[in-house]
Amino acid sequence: MTKIFNKVSIIDLDTGNINSIINMLKKIGIKSKSYSDPNEVKDSDILIIPGVGSFDYAMSRINKLGWNKIIQEQANKEGHILGICLGMQLLCQSSEEGDLEGLGLIPGKFKKFSQGEISIKIPHMGWNLVKYTNSFRNQINSKNDQDRFYFVHSYRYVHKANSYIYASTEYGEKFASIIGKKNIIGFQFHPEKSHVNGMNLLNSYFKSINI
Repeated sequence: MTKIFNKVSIIDLDTGNINSIINMLKKIGIKSKSYSDPNEVKDSDILIIPGVGSFDYAMSRINKLGWNKIIQEQANKEGHILGICLGMQLLCQSSEEGDLEGLGLIPGKFKKFSQGEISIKIPHMGWNLVKYTNSFRNQINSKNDQDRFYFVHSYRYVHKANSYIYASTEYGEKFASIIGKKNIIGFQFHPEKSHVNGMNLLNSYFKSINI
C-alpha cells in the first residue's frame, strides 16, 4: 500500500529539470508539485531542493525570493528536507565554487575535486557506485549495500566528522555521496536520472520517513 503524503513540495529555483523529479515520484505513487513562489508553500510533509549549476546563483535565488525562511521553518519543526545534487550542497555551510553562505543545515562545506595522483575528469559525470553505511541501509531497509547512480558535479563534501555521511563513492578519492542530519538528507547524484535504481531509492526513502 502506498504511503500517503499530504504535501510534497519541490522548490523551483530555475536550476534544474523539475519535471523529471515529479515524473519519477509519480511512478512510485507520490504526488508532488513545484513552487517558484515560497508564499504558496505551507505545511509541507517534505521539501525537495533540486538543482544543477552555480552555488552562488542558487543561494542568491533562495535569499532573494525568501526560500531561506521557508526552508529554515521546515528544519525548525523537524520537517523533512531532501537536497538533490546542487540542492545537497546548498544544505551545507559553503562551497569553494562561490562566496555566499549556504543554508547551514548540515555541518560541512564543499571543495573542488583534486586531480591528485590519479588523473580524473572534472566534472565527475556518469554512473558510479554508491556504497551505503550500515545504518542508512537499515534505515531504508535496502537489500543492497550499494547501488549505481548518475552523477554530474565538480565539488565534494568535506567535514571532520563522518557522522553526517550516509554513503560514499570513489572517484579519484573517496567522497560522500549521501549526507544527512536528523530529518534532512542530501543526494549528490540524480535519482531522477538513475532509472530503476533511483526509483527504488526514492521509494525506500519515502517509506522510511515517519510523518
